[in-house]
Amino acid sequence: MDLHSRVEVWLHLAENCVLTTAQQGLEQVWWLLLLCLLCRLCFRQCVPSDIKHMVSVAAGSYALFLFFEVHMLWVLLLSALCYLVLFLNRHSSRRGLFLSGVILIYLLMGELHLIDPVTWHKMRGSQMVVAMKAISLAFDVDRGAVSALPSPAEFLGYVLFVGTVVFGPWISFHNYKEAIESKKLSWTWMQKSFLCLMKSQVCLVVSNCIAPYLFPYFIPVDGNEMTDKWLHAYENAVSFHFSNYFVGHLSESTTMLAGAGFTEEKDNVKWDMTVVKPANVEMPRSMVLVVTSWNIPMSRWLNTYVFKNAMKLGTFPAILVTYTASALLHGLSFHLGAVLLSLGFITYVEHVLRKKLAAIFSACILSRHCNSDCNHQHKKEYWVMMLNVLFSVLAIFHLTYLGSMFDDVDNQAVEEGYVANHTIQKWSELNWSSHWVVFICWVFYRLIQ
Repeated sequence: MDLHSRVEVWLHLAENCVLTTAQQGLEQVWWLLLLCLLCRLCFRQCVPSDIKHMVSVAAGSYALFLFFEVHMLWVLLLSALCYLVLFLNRHSSRRGLFLSGVILIYLLMGELHLIDPVTWHKMRGSQMVVAMKAISLAFDVDRGAVSALPSPAEFLGYVLFVGTVVFGPWISFHNYKEAIESKKLSWTWMQKSFLCLMKSQVCLVVSNCIAPYLFPYFIPVDGNEMTDKWLHAYENAVSFHFSNYFVGHLSESTTMLAGAGFTEEKDNVKWDMTVVKPANVEMPRSMVLVVTSWNIPMSRWLNTYVFKNAMKLGTFPAILVTYTASALLHGLSFHLGAVLLSLGFITYVEHVLRKKLAAIFSACILSRHCNSDCNHQHKKEYWVMMLNVLFSVLAIFHLTYLGSMFDDVDNQAVEEGYVANHTIQKWSELNWSSHWVVFICWVFYRLIQ
């Protein structure tokens, strides 16, 4: 395709996709942004805390109604059920485990019996955020990090906090209490919230209008039948990635706009909520960093409340338990479960292999960047950098393979969640390459162990 034809395509996309997508994106979220701002202004008033909690409940409930209409009742039901379970077990020391089991049963029943798949799939994100907040609070009360079970108004204000109830992310009960106490309004706060909103809109445009047409309209690359499959898989993966960045940056904006998402050092308040780090995913050092950068608050939640509790089983079983928990929170979706469990194997094999190679060569080739004072002899030699680049290319290969199934050819399948046949077909077209590479890496690791 010549340059003139590509320019015509760009102009067509700009006119018929970019502007429309950006406009629709803002139209869908402006009410939520307004609710977040109103909550922030209310929290600044000198009123009793209970009133602030009730405002949080009302704003969060109305936000749910705007997006899910009457089906918001399922999210409210889950919230009430969580508090009922915590209250009935207020004298127990295992509230976290018991509540986790109850939430799992509720989510499985909802998925299988209570409501149609399309509607349940749309509410899955909000259900997951409420579940994560309730579980984290239960474990914090068990550990003494939270002194006592909050009142119903405090609890519902937390789980239905308007800044996080629709798009996330998870925040701790302590972060919510800080938002209720409210820091003074500042230009930095408004600027950072607006910047994250603009980032989200850019990511939405890239996901809908650029990534699906990456080859050959933006990058003039042509190939044979096999390379075309991989190029198309990369387009699907990038489109899916940027849809996640859209949600992540939008959640940063809503969280900070509602008054949460800051750190404080003495009298210096930094509005530094970070949910996603796109550079760590698109140009990854390792799959381990991809996983932690995909959704930073959720990664922190899984590490704190699942992985560390499961470490008594051993490292590899703890990793499998963590990814299984993540898959269950995302619902009974075969494709997400397959991706998450595959990620568990990929990250484990990558971690142990690079750790072993780093020990053998005394080189900075671990999954994470070494500290400046590490004991490795070889830090910035050419061959060390090349090995890290090789692992980066391997990570991009895995991401392309795993993301190949996230296309939108069948809108009904997207709304309900892809079926098993779709996942198997997509990975079969790519000859199960990623799984074979992981197996080979694992065999190599065992040979050099």
